[in-house]
Amino acid sequence: MPESPPGRVLDLFAVPDSLEHLPGGVGGSFRAGDLVLSPGRDADVMAWLSPVLARLAVALEEEPDTRLRLALPIPARDGSWVVDGWAATRFEPDLEECGELEVARRAGRLLHARLDERVRTPDPSIEARSDRWAEAERMAFGEQELAGDAGAVELAARALAGCTPDQDDRQLVHSDLAGNVLTDTSGSAFVVDFSPAWRPVGWAEAVCVLDSVLWKAAHPLALATIEPQDLRRAIAFRVLSDRPADLPQYAAALDQISTADSSRSSSSPE
Repeated sequence: MPESPPGRVLDLFAVPDSLEHLPGGVGGSFRAGDLVLSPGRDADVMAWLSPVLARLAVALEEEPDTRLRLALPIPARDGSWVVDGWAATRFEPDLEECGELEVARRAGRLLHARLDERVRTPDPSIEARSDRWAEAERMAFGEQELAGDAGAVELAARALAGCTPDQDDRQLVHSDLAGNVLTDTSGSAFVVDFSPAWRPVGWAEAVCVLDSVLWKAAHPLALATIEPQDLRRAIAFRVLSDRPADLPQYAAALDQISTADSSRSSSSPE
């Protein structure tokens, strides 16, 4: 079992020390009373992001016939959003992981549209992140030289070969939607474990589809519904951030894209 939140964290979030380990994500979250505590949170990022998500979560709750809900961030007793790396959201009972990729994709599109309405510029804390996912993002978008395991770097270079400079509009996106879109008893999508990035929406959806096909049993043909360049950057991102990366799986996905690209090229008129 992963390391549980220490007493100081439980005290500042005013929850009991009776903990329940929760599945999903990277497996490090715990239920404590009426909160879910999750580790590895950047205090600077969450100081900016949590109020944004809290306001949106409340707005969605107040909408009639809403089909989207969002985990509500909860501050500690001292007003901070992160305590020793741990952040909290309100626990929601009777949630189930969404098993339908198209439902997750629709939830992501709606969430990103609502975020785009509310957040027009990135906070410096987003671009200052130094975790392995942030590093992999920069490498996948050509902002940083490829580095890491030799096999991963080679496969990432193959994936990125021929990618043109990113021209898409960037915004605040959830970069880890697969497995983090649940459904409640009313059938509404409920998004948890927000992983922030300031990237194109198409890339965030590509990561969701790639993860769903490789690890959530979604149909492989779903890959063909994604813009190839977004999918190539998604593969590079996962290859460079996973520890360790399942290189044969990602190579197979890349081969599928390459085959489709070749078919399109050969069928195009001169």
